[in-house]
Amino acid sequence: MTKKALEVRSLTKKVKNKVIVDDVSFEVEKGEIFGLLGPNGAGKTTIIRMIVSLIGRTKGEVIVNGYHTDEQFKKSMSEMGAIVENPEFYKYMSGYKNLKHYANMATNEVTEERIKEVVKLVGLENAVHQKVKTYSLGMRQRLGVAQALLHNPSLLILDEPTNGLDPQGIREFRDYLRSLTKQGISVIVSSHLLSEMELMCDRFAIIEKGKLIHVSSINQLASQEQFVPTVLFEVSDVNQAFELLKEQQLTNDWKVVEGQQQFSIKIDKETIADVNQLLVSKGIKVYSIHPITTTLEDRFLELTGKGEKGGKNE
Repeated sequence: MTKKALEVRSLTKKVKNKVIVDDVSFEVEKGEIFGLLGPNGAGKTTIIRMIVSLIGRTKGEVIVNGYHTDEQFKKSMSEMGAIVENPEFYKYMSGYKNLKHYANMATNEVTEERIKEVVKLVGLENAVHQKVKTYSLGMRQRLGVAQALLHNPSLLILDEPTNGLDPQGIREFRDYLRSLTKQGISVIVSSHLLSEMELMCDRFAIIEKGKLIHVSSINQLASQEQFVPTVLFEVSDVNQAFELLKEQQLTNDWKVVEGQQQFSIKIDKETIADVNQLLVSKGIKVYSIHPITTTLEDRFLELTGKGEKGGKNE
């Protein structure tokens, strides 16, 4: 069996003369949470809609658990569960009756045992017989995931699933998705909330203006050599330090911490020692030196900044 839950190859969408999604390719491993990141309007939802065949593709292939959507459509669709919009339910009915209703509409038989299984999986055992109108937004999101899992898919696709959730609801949802991967289910999550994706995902792809500009694992963030680390210095005289480093052409990424005698610059490990030696030799006291841990947001801004500069030069 294939080790890939999803393979997306050269996915492209054009509307008239406008390219909405431009030659996007990526893979999702089995049992991982894969993030599609990008600002609103970057093309994330269009990519998801093409993957689940809600809209046509101009070009490209989608392979789900080894099944090509063009050649084995029913089989490939049976491998996917998705929430592309906010899940909608009959609010006057209970969660259970809503799930029973969707189970009756499923192509393949969904047994009573399977309904109980997904209810337990999403942690709604105590609320499933209550009317949906009494549910919190987080509970409705989990009921939506239960609906998407009824037919036992190998891949779950969620478009902006944490929209409207409070911090507690987001954390619960994140923990729940992690529990799904332990069951062997792969998850794609589309979002613009970078801090949440950093906590939720194993790997991520950054989408900008319809193009995939970067794919990486969360664990690689701090070790990628193409990014120069940011270092925070606390000194006795920020202004004098600036003049000294300006002479050495080291102030391109200079930032002062307002109200404090601190500044940050992007320099490599060897240059940290040189800067420290220079400041001390000129009578400036160096009280502390701290590397600033790079976050997914930092990476995102740096990468998309480069993308914008590249666009202007072309």
